[in-house]
Amino acid sequence: MEFLMAEWIGKPVWMWAGFFTIVFTLLAFDLGVLHKDDKEMGIAESLKLSAFYIGFAMMYGGAIWWAYDAGYITTEDGTHAGLTYFTGFFIEKALSIDNVFVISLIFGFFAIPRKYQYRALVWGIIAVIVLRGIMIGIGAALVQEYSWILYVFGAFLIATGIKMLVVPEGDQDVSKNPVVRFLKKRMRVTDELHGEKFFVRQPDPKTGKVVAWATPLFLALVVINIADLVFAVDSVPAIFAITTDTFVVYTANIMAILGLRALYFALAAMVHRFHYLKFALAMVLVFIGGKIFWNQIFGKVDPAISLGVTLAMIAGGIFYSLWKTRNDPPVAPAA
Repeated sequence: MEFLMAEWIGKPVWMWAGFFTIVFTLLAFDLGVLHKDDKEMGIAESLKLSAFYIGFAMMYGGAIWWAYDAGYITTEDGTHAGLTYFTGFFIEKALSIDNVFVISLIFGFFAIPRKYQYRALVWGIIAVIVLRGIMIGIGAALVQEYSWILYVFGAFLIATGIKMLVVPEGDQDVSKNPVVRFLKKRMRVTDELHGEKFFVRQPDPKTGKVVAWATPLFLALVVINIADLVFAVDSVPAIFAITTDTFVVYTANIMAILGLRALYFALAAMVHRFHYLKFALAMVLVFIGGKIFWNQIFGKVDPAISLGVTLAMIAGGIFYSLWKTRNDPPVAPAA
């Protein structure tokens, strides 16, 4: 009991243990029961599973809200835990929609059939849980040691938002990605897939010895996780601008990412319909970045206002995109 009540990264060990238990139980049930056999996930199944994950994330946020109001937990910076959780969750969810397009390109480049894509995405989540934890841990340590780093986060978010508004998207050719070129030069990679396997053993054509070979599915997994790290460069500072409570930052991030993998198969077929969402996301980043400077000069902005403005911008971007592209022809999946 003493161990469970001991503090770790600002919160009792039992809170962290409970969260990780929930996450890995969901992943085990998803990968080991719902998708034990490799099969192509349809849009209807994708939407149902996404609704489950989003509903679960809402319930978890409600539990945090209740625990904060009841006095069982407090945030490190005095912000309302429930409000900051939901604000961070919706920002991460919206920012991740752009990630869907990149993931679709990666699967298309490596010619990964849709029936193997979900399993790769779930294993990707496991890597993200660790990688996001490392990034958020580094961010928390910087904020605690150097409070002025929040100004850097704020300036970075404003600059990123302005760049999204005025600079056109760059080249999306995955074959030119330096990571892909590096991996293909340094690793033995099979020309074809071997089912759901990431590695296989087969003879080396030069020596005749049986050695380990990576499959295209493994390369796709690596590139997807590196792409997630790139996107985290935007999302992690954004949520730290809302709250510096590491537990709220991490749980909001992971809960948003868990559901995104399920939603991928529905969004991948209609990602072109969200073209104008990026402008709304740009304004959200500018707003969150500007809020840091406002908080220091004029006092903290009410968390309810932050949540309301964030939701209004994201919802406006989604509805405007869907209305503006209502007559656009459907786009076939990349893979």
